[in-house]
Amino acid sequence: MPHPYETLPEDRFWRTAVADRDALEIAGLWKPRYQIGRRTGIVTAGSCFAQHFAKALVARRYRWLDFEPGPAGLSAQQRKDYHYGTFSFRTGNIYTPKMLRQWLTWALTDTPVPGEVWEKDGRFYDPFRPGVEPGGFVSPEELYASRRETLAAIAAAVRGANVLVFTMGLTEAWVNKVTGVEYAVCPGTVAGDFDAEAHGFVNHGFAALMADMVASLRLIVRANRRLGILLTVSPVPLTATASGTHVLTATCHSKSLLRAVASELVAAHPRVDYFPSYEIITHPAYRGRFFAPNLRSVLPEGVDHVMTQFFRDQAAAFGSAGAAPPTAPPAPPPDPVEPVEPELTEAEELRCEEEILAAFAPDQRHG
Repeated sequence: MPHPYETLPEDRFWRTAVADRDALEIAGLWKPRYQIGRRTGIVTAGSCFAQHFAKALVARRYRWLDFEPGPAGLSAQQRKDYHYGTFSFRTGNIYTPKMLRQWLTWALTDTPVPGEVWEKDGRFYDPFRPGVEPGGFVSPEELYASRRETLAAIAAAVRGANVLVFTMGLTEAWVNKVTGVEYAVCPGTVAGDFDAEAHGFVNHGFAALMADMVASLRLIVRANRRLGILLTVSPVPLTATASGTHVLTATCHSKSLLRAVASELVAAHPRVDYFPSYEIITHPAYRGRFFAPNLRSVLPEGVDHVMTQFFRDQAAAFGSAGAAPPTAPPAPPPDPVEPVEPELTEAEELRCEEEILAAFAPDQRHG
């Protein structure tokens, strides 16, 4: 009787699948669980790399849905500045599973949102999305009203979409020691004041990350039990770390945990899938060719290669792009918005609160 390795296909062996190929010819990294066609209603959320994903979908005329397109008459630049069209709702970046759980809890249950507001120069900032309003809000009341619109958009997106693409980015975060809520960034960086008595650093471990993702999935299933969840891990390294370790090893620690969580969720939940954009960008087989000279920003050709693999693997599994799976609910048409740019340039800055931390690096403090 032959042993199992005698009948394995070539993509199960390193030499035939990787070493003997040009990196751009490595294929079949993803075996998708369900079809994502041009009519599939797709919503995106998460860390910075999710912005790339949404733009690539729009550029290829896939049905990316924007449930919070903003006021009519905004120019393309104004939409960017005010974080409309960055994700499918105006949360700004959602870096951690805990942050996703918070937003879903506030949007899909009666749990009240803490009333905490950050102030700077007489303007007011939302601690959970401080970068969405350039210059801050005029008043706390304006901030709360804007947040209610975002929560309504999240609820509509979860209930109305076919697939949610969520990009996990970080394990490190800052929390309020009294309420337990997690902030988008460290208090005092964008706005507000840092208080060591009130604010604490946390680096979520595997169990906590898994618990937050499982809780998030439960909230999603209650709202729309046929929504597919496509997880990715951001390949973008940490801008800075408060963990006490070197930023390189801190990055490896965070990304490894998030990647492991994704695998466990895929194994346990049939509606959860994982797409390996992280591996495509960061694996040594690709020799760093997709990173800009700063070794952090992903080049446009990297995004393009990632999305080429995405559509190629979908076609290999299901044929050419077509309708959404019949088990998925119909998605409502989004409000018309100005088209998102199909290409990214190296100089283009992502709307990313974490990038603000770069300004506090030693070589920038006295510039």
